[in-house]
This record gives sequence, structure tokens and C-alpha cells, in this order.
Amino acid sequence: MKKELIKLKGISKNFAGVKALENVDLVIHEGETRCLAGENGGGKSTLIKIISGFYTPDEGTIEINGKKFSKLTPRQAINEGIQIIYQDFAVFPNLSVAENIALASERNEGKKLVNWKSIKEKAKKVMSLINISIDPDALLGELPVADKQLVAICRALSQDAKLLIMDEPTTALTKKEVDSLFGLVRELQARGIAILFISHKLEEVFEIAEELTILRNGKKVIEGAMKDFDSDKFIYYMTGRKIEQTAFRKPEKIGRRLLKAEKIGIKSVFKDVSFELYAGEIVGITGLLGSGRSELAKALFGLERLTQGDLYVEDEKVKLNNASDAIHRGIAYVPEDRLTEGLFMPHSITKNTISASLPHMLNRAGFIKNKYITDKVDEWIKELKIVTPSQILPVQSLSGGNQQKVVLAKWLTMNPKILILNCPTVGVDIGAKADIHLFARQLAEKGMGIILISDDMPEVLNNCNRFFIMKKGYITGEYDVNELDGETL
Repeated sequence: MKKELIKLKGISKNFAGVKALENVDLVIHEGETRCLAGENGGGKSTLIKIISGFYTPDEGTIEINGKKFSKLTPRQAINEGIQIIYQDFAVFPNLSVAENIALASERNEGKKLVNWKSIKEKAKKVMSLINISIDPDALLGELPVADKQLVAICRALSQDAKLLIMDEPTTALTKKEVDSLFGLVRELQARGIAILFISHKLEEVFEIAEELTILRNGKKVIEGAMKDFDSDKFIYYMTGRKIEQTAFRKPEKIGRRLLKAEKIGIKSVFKDVSFELYAGEIVGITGLLGSGRSELAKALFGLERLTQGDLYVEDEKVKLNNASDAIHRGIAYVPEDRLTEGLFMPHSITKNTISASLPHMLNRAGFIKNKYITDKVDEWIKELKIVTPSQILPVQSLSGGNQQKVVLAKWLTMNPKILILNCPTVGVDIGAKADIHLFARQLAEKGMGIILISDDMPEVLNNCNRFFIMKKGYITGEYDVNELDGETL
């Protein structure tokens, strides 16, 4: 029997009367890989912050390495070997690899003077432990995402990590990089280091995790060995409902042509991209990071300036100099990063929802139609199943999935003909993901043309009728979804 590393008993936490966690028990053993799952807002983040000493529970006990803590501090958690690898890795891009790895442990040892030779040697030693080779003098900001993640892991190991909490660790990684990360996780596990793995990607959870704990509405609903779960059971306990995972069917009758790209490109980014989009279709564009897929999405919405080729909207040649030109042509864009590009976080759900269509919310005298706006926003809240007690709350108060639905509502309020979805379900839980996919299909069935850009293989194969693969700035092939499976793609 593996030794208990962490034992939480009866953990509860309230925020302004709202129960974020209620009577949660959790045990993590040495060398264990456990998945912590749950919908956005289910309590995962709160539980992680309690384990790391950032939050103090209102009720319950915390035991780490056999020691009981009445009030755990972040410093105590680190000293006991608790380390978190955040989604953004929380690294310093302006410092070298060696500095990022070793400075924290140097500080923990109470050293007042920097010994650069010692820092480099310490970094090399930690990297050698897990057989990775990165130039210790390289500036971290110039490295690829996968290397930044490895540096964050090395930094944790330099502080004698016993538990690594990995929060959505594969969001920005390619399939090859994910495979390398999982190989590293297994190596760490063999060394007795426990992993608490948080992810919305089912296929990854089933591949890497041994144990599973599911939270819903702040309560632990089930836990057990991963081998005792299948995807349907996992989804049911996570969402409290059965979600049909069916594929989008090709429209029996294709509508009019909405968009035609003819050898379009942006110098040094992508080149000679040609495709067509028809009403009623969901067309996928997939490719690895750096393939040019996101720049293509932005160019189709006027956020990037094309330097070659021609673009036609409903057979009329157009030049999109900015987003206003695209909106005028009936094109809407849901960006990859909702926090910085899609929403005004401190502002209300109402203001965010009408922000793209404000001119249509004015009466003849130029005044805002408050009653019309309130009713319209309520319609979208109901239509998109946005979970909120009030539309006047700031959008930052919502879970990630509900925030993404507000971004959708913002653009759908302007009734577009073409909708570009750029990685629309990144960081979104399974329930919200299913809702977004279903709604996209319903929009296509009503005659909208949808471009879905994603590197999530099941998302592309289940929600598109055809798709293009981009590689190094070129479209390398067009496929019907029935031609490839996820592994081949």
C-alpha cells in the first residue's frame, strides 16, 4: 500500500454565502496519478488553492506527510513539496532557463548573494534527472511552449516536489508534445512523485490517470479507479446528465456560397489558401501551433491584412481592412482567447452581449432601448443555457464555459451570415462544450456558414462535414470527415 501524501477531511469553503466546496474528502498517495475532474465552477480551483495554502478552508482538516495543519500557508505547502504547474506556467520570459529553474530554490535556501555558476549547475542537474536538454543560458521567452512547460516542471523538482498539480497542462501542446509530457509524468510517478492532473480532454485523462475524483457543485460525487469508468459514466457523473456524442451530418442540400478565398495569404505567415464556404456547412480548419490557422481566422475577420489573393463574400469581391468591414459583411468571429480578445471582463453580461450590435439597440431618437436589451439578453441566456442569477453581474463572475457562451451571444445578436469559431472550447468543461457544439450545428441547420478552427481532433471530426489541414502556412489537403479517423488526422 502506497504511503498517504495528502489527506483532506471534510473540507468546506464559502464565498459570500455561496458554497464553493462542501464536505470534500480527498486522499493522494505517493507516486499516484489522479485526475481531478468537474465542470467549470465545480470547485476544482478552490480545492487546489486550499491544497497549496492560498485559501484557508472554513471547515475540515489538512494533513500532509503525516503533519496536521490548522492553517496551511503557501510557504508551508511548498516546504512540504506541493507544487502547481499553472496553465500559463507562471514563468519569467525575460530570465534565462537556469534562472527560472534555480532562483526559487536559491531563495528558499536563504541565500542573499547570487552565485551564477551554482544556479547553472543546479539547473543542469535537475534537467538531467528527467533527461531533458535545454540550453540553460537560453532566454525563456524565446522558447516554444513545450520547453516552457518543461522548465516549469524542473523548477518544481528543484524545490523537492512531492506532489505536482498540473492544471490543463496540454492546452497549448501538439500531440507529439503531449506524448512526451505523458512519458515524463510516468517517469516522475516511478520516482514516487504524485500527480494531480486537471483536464477537460477525456482521451488524455483515460490515458494518463490511475485514479479519478469528480466534483460537481462543490461536492465530491464519485471517486475510484480509472479502469472502472468509461467515457459515458465519466460524463454523466461530471455533468449530471447524459450527453449524446453524435457526429454532425452533411447537409442534404447545400445552400448558396457565402465565402470564397482565392489564393489568399499574409507574407511570411500563410500563402495560397483557397476554399469555399456554403450556407448550412460547418467547415473545419486544423493544424498544429504555428501552422497559420489563427492568422487565417483573423484575416477573414479583418484583424490581419491580407497581402495576396482575393476574398469574396456572397460572390462580391471585398477588402477587409478592419473588423468593422467584416461585421458590415455579416462576418462574426469568436476568438481563441476569450479573456483578452472576446470579453470586457469587469462589465456586465448585458453590456458584453450587446457590445457588437449596439447601433441596433437604439431607438429613432438615438436612445438605448433598455427594455428591448433586457429581453434580448434574457433570450440569449435561456437559448445558450448561460448559468447566472442575473444578467447585470460582471462576466468575470461566470465560469469559463458560460463566459464563452456570452462571447457567442455577443456575435449572434448581430445575426451574422458567417461565423468563425477559433478554438471555441479551449478550457471549457464537457457540458458547456457539448452545448456549444449542439448550438453550432443548429445554427448551420438554419443556414449559417460556420468555420471551425481547432486542433482538437474529436471536435473537428464530430462537428464538421469537411475540413482542411494547414501545415507551415499552406493548406495541405481537404477531407470529408468520413475519410480519416482521429489517429490518422
